[in-house]
Amino acid sequence: MAGDLSLDGVRGLLLDMDGVLGVASTPLPGAAEAVTRLHAAGVPLRLVTNTTAMARARFAALLRAAGFPFADEEVLTASVLAAAWLREERPGARVLLLGDARPEDLAGVELVGAEEAPDVVLLSGADDSFSYGTFNRVLALLRGGAELAAMHRNLLRIGVHGEELDAGVLLLGLEAATGLEAVVFGKPAAGAFRAGLAALGLPAGQVAMVGDDVENDVLAAQALGITGVLVRTGKFSEERLARASHAPDLVVDSIRDVPGLLGL
Repeated sequence: MAGDLSLDGVRGLLLDMDGVLGVASTPLPGAAEAVTRLHAAGVPLRLVTNTTAMARARFAALLRAAGFPFADEEVLTASVLAAAWLREERPGARVLLLGDARPEDLAGVELVGAEEAPDVVLLSGADDSFSYGTFNRVLALLRGGAELAAMHRNLLRIGVHGEELDAGVLLLGLEAATGLEAVVFGKPAAGAFRAGLAALGLPAGQVAMVGDDVENDVLAAQALGITGVLVRTGKFSEERLARASHAPDLVVDSIRDVPGLLGL
């Protein structure tokens, strides 16, 4: 365990999915049991994930089937956060969606093709649609006045064969080529954590964020006054921890340690 803080005073939790509860859709040992203990004790939870490849309802259903007692509304995906922002801040905008996000999570948003002069280009997780031709077309749209948005800045994700490149690599290229700065919805954007706090109904000082990404999960949350808990699972490595910009509040072996830190 690193840092001098404990989880004393913490009343609610924000949890990452990949690398914390499971890896490549396989639950980590003891993770479902830990979440079940937290639920049974009445600890408010929200899953805050940059996962975009699956609609929230299906994602939550699969979590429940794997033993994690999450209701649909307890799952905050980057797609859900993006849709809320578009409805509130860009009502009526025509949106070109690229990547693996599911349209059903973008209810109330007008999705159009590249040939329909979109107002917003929205990147989600990388998939095979991310081709050279597609991104040249996106470059032209952005230079023509379209706004650039992205569900997250993830450079890497964990696949069945290990780490893979994600959409953040291409997002950096588009920003460099156009001079634009994308509106980003998922972690480490502050809005993702604020949405989690609002859903919990708790102030930052009473919430901990549990993640495997020291910068994007843990330190980004700490910057807002949320207690950061780094787990030694998923994408965790001692090398990443050593070169982190700051120290996490706590480092634990896995999510299995969290109920005990709350006295459960």
